Amino acid sequence: MGNSKFLEALTGDEYKELSKKLWIIQNHRCFICEEKIDLDVQTTNIDHIHPLVTGGKDEESNFGITHEHCNKSKKDSDLIVARKIAKLEKIIKEAENMKEAPSLKHVLDSNGGAKYNFKYKIEDGKLIYSFDELGDTTIRKSEIFVDELSKEQTAYISIPIEYLFHDDSLNPRGLNSSVNLLIKEFYKSNPQLQIALARINDGKIKLFDGQHKTVAQIMLGVKRIVVRLFINPDIDRLMETNLNAGKKLRQIAFDKSIVRQLHDTLYAERIRRYQMDHSLAEDDYSFSEQQLVEHFKGERGNVKTYIINSQKNVVTHDQGNKLQSYINFEGRGFSLPLSYSTFEKTLLATFINAKTVLNTPINYKVEEGLNPRTLEKEQLIQLCSLIAETFLIGKYDDSIGTNKIENSIATGKGYSIPDEHLIACRFFKEEVMYNWIKYIELLIKN
Repeated sequence: MGNSKFLEALTGDEYKELSKKLWIIQNHRCFICEEKIDLDVQTTNIDHIHPLVTGGKDEESNFGITHEHCNKSKKDSDLIVARKIAKLEKIIKEAENMKEAPSLKHVLDSNGGAKYNFKYKIEDGKLIYSFDELGDTTIRKSEIFVDELSKEQTAYISIPIEYLFHDDSLNPRGLNSSVNLLIKEFYKSNPQLQIALARINDGKIKLFDGQHKTVAQIMLGVKRIVVRLFINPDIDRLMETNLNAGKKLRQIAFDKSIVRQLHDTLYAERIRRYQMDHSLAEDDYSFSEQQLVEHFKGERGNVKTYIINSQKNVVTHDQGNKLQSYINFEGRGFSLPLSYSTFEKTLLATFINAKTVLNTPINYKVEEGLNPRTLEKEQLIQLCSLIAETFLIGKYDDSIGTNKIENSIATGKGYSIPDEHLIACRFFKEEVMYNWIKYIELLIKN
């Protein structure tokens, strides 16, 4: 705006006339957020759609009208990119309002994806398939490659988003801010360097790696995603590989909360396999955690870990856990007072015994409400909510956050920080929380 000779040359009336003209062209909506603009009661800006520094022209055809707030808080100088990011932020907000972790699933749902099952067959080393649900009756063939070491079969295919689903079992991670950077990168026509990975499961193509790159492409209007498709994969091997990539090999940013969710999935898979091995119905849980551990003798330690981490995951992500909204699951951050690492090392580690596997049936006294794991979960969620109500709800201000709080106080600049907010910040520091959790444990025991 400030460097526009075109706008600077306009009189006040001419500027108002141009604002109204752009307002009409844009159907009375802001170019960035695409919500209604009321010219009588809202402040607006005129800005270049394509910035001058990237070759945009300083002329009427390259201007858009926006809410002043949207223009000041836009995430990119290019209004088209800013619009794409704003649209994604709406999708993320809607998911959070439903108490769900925003993911590829929500982006697909908002863009007409995740509709149809994948029909295919294998003949002469080729994957044969069609996308006839879209009215495309072409029979396609893709060569199947066999990995020399794992023997996994894969094919490289371009998939319409209507046939693509998010694999929340292998990839329970939500979206983070890196997707905005990818939107900007792909908008420059720079290519995706690493292909997304997907598998066929229950008749659906489920993408489990490359979620952020795929979201960025979809937000930019891409309707087909190229993937490496695993055909009839060994789910345990994929799960282990995906977990190791983030935890041991450090190829992707897995935090502890994501590892817990993956272990939850692995625990469910071990239960299913135990039921199959003993010819039990899917709803038959008459066996104990200890029997489960003993059945998988070669991985006893792992199964124990899956059981405990599954319980931790259930407690953490239960919608009734009011403390959940104040936990930062994305590693280091300054808007929320409690990191997942601290939450896990203090509260979860104190009240969920990592060495205890139960001898009672998994479904023991469920109907009477006396199942030990259920009681453990419900009581711990109640404790978490009590802590949130006492120290955080209506007291902690995430617009102030935690960044440089102590430094501001030490230098005499923290006079505007409310006492309740400061107490919350200090109360959930790891070294402090570790101590008061021990007092709660003693109180409960006595």
